[in-house]
Amino acid sequence: MTEHNTSFVQNESGDRSPKTILQILPALDGGGVERGTIEIAAAIKAQGWNAIVVSNGGKMVYELDRIGATHLTLPVHSKKPWTMYRNIKRLRQIIKEYGVDLVHARSRAPAWSAYAAAKSAGVPYVTTFHAAYTRGSFLKNWYNGIMARGQRVIAISDFIKNHVTENYQVDLQKVVTIPRGVDCQKFNPGAVSAERIIKMATDWALPDGVPVVMLPGRLTRLKGHVELIEALSQTPDKNFLALFVGAGQGREAYREEITNLVKAKGLEGKVQIKDYCSDMAAALMLADVVVSASNVPEGFGRVSVEAQAMGRPVIATAHGGSLETVVNGETGWLVPVGDIKAMSEALTAALHMSGDAREQVAANARNYVTSHFTVAKMCEATLAVYGEVLAEKAGQG
Repeated sequence: MTEHNTSFVQNESGDRSPKTILQILPALDGGGVERGTIEIAAAIKAQGWNAIVVSNGGKMVYELDRIGATHLTLPVHSKKPWTMYRNIKRLRQIIKEYGVDLVHARSRAPAWSAYAAAKSAGVPYVTTFHAAYTRGSFLKNWYNGIMARGQRVIAISDFIKNHVTENYQVDLQKVVTIPRGVDCQKFNPGAVSAERIIKMATDWALPDGVPVVMLPGRLTRLKGHVELIEALSQTPDKNFLALFVGAGQGREAYREEITNLVKAKGLEGKVQIKDYCSDMAAALMLADVVVSASNVPEGFGRVSVEAQAMGRPVIATAHGGSLETVVNGETGWLVPVGDIKAMSEALTAALHMSGDAREQVAANARNYVTSHFTVAKMCEATLAVYGEVLAEKAGQG
């Protein structure tokens, strides 16, 4: 478990008493939002406070049990109006029973119930914007707007902060950027043993001496697999193996489309899909270059940051959070969205770097991440937000 700052957040009234923080999200089945929730819960516990997480459950609940946080199961994943309405009463009871001091909502459906319950109980309400929600009809925009009603609105990047301030009626002073953090103890080249790397290479039956291009992420069109295949087909040197690493269950039509495109481009045997990875840090050590080819803006871009933490050069599409997480020409390459030629040129450059150039990029990348995007920094900034909001509540009292 990542170390956290355990000093107490003390509000302006000098109150050092332990507080109870409730975080709420749809489920704990894996993903960046879920990982961040658990990391903040660990920091809350390290603070000497009480951490409660409300969700519909999932495979990551055991991690909360391990750190001593409390998980409560409610159907807060549901978007059915009646269920959301019933969740208000349930959450109000939890706030009262557990003496909750602050509610932190991380997703829209549960946020509506949490907002109403917190307001009814007179408890501060904070939100985190994890994505630039698609704008649409008045009803859709109104539904999205619950995430802008927090007494503090946390944005996971300046890109998201700008999205919030440009599209929602919100006091600019209440919006704060707190980038997501990466566990730089886990994602650390020095912490990955040769045995782990060999096991991963063996499990995946990787050939020796063939450069690896890796695109981590769910098997969905938004992640840019098609664009990467097109770019790979245009690279002059076909001495590579491209690995698409991420869950693809339920997306059989898209998998078939990718497979057919690989064949059409003459890349059979050069592109493989790996549905499951139990050790992403070791997997990244196998990569010569990591690609984030998303064709829609990422709110933050966790893949790029984890790869850089492992000293891997990154190629990312130049929009969204990637503009903040990748330093073009120093830690990797930023290429225009949809520019297949530019992507191909970046791939060629990455795969043909000299040893010295690769070492320099690795050092730049690792230093950039440890200076800006650690779990410790994320947790410290988030707990500081909690302290400010609690101080404001104490001042009103």
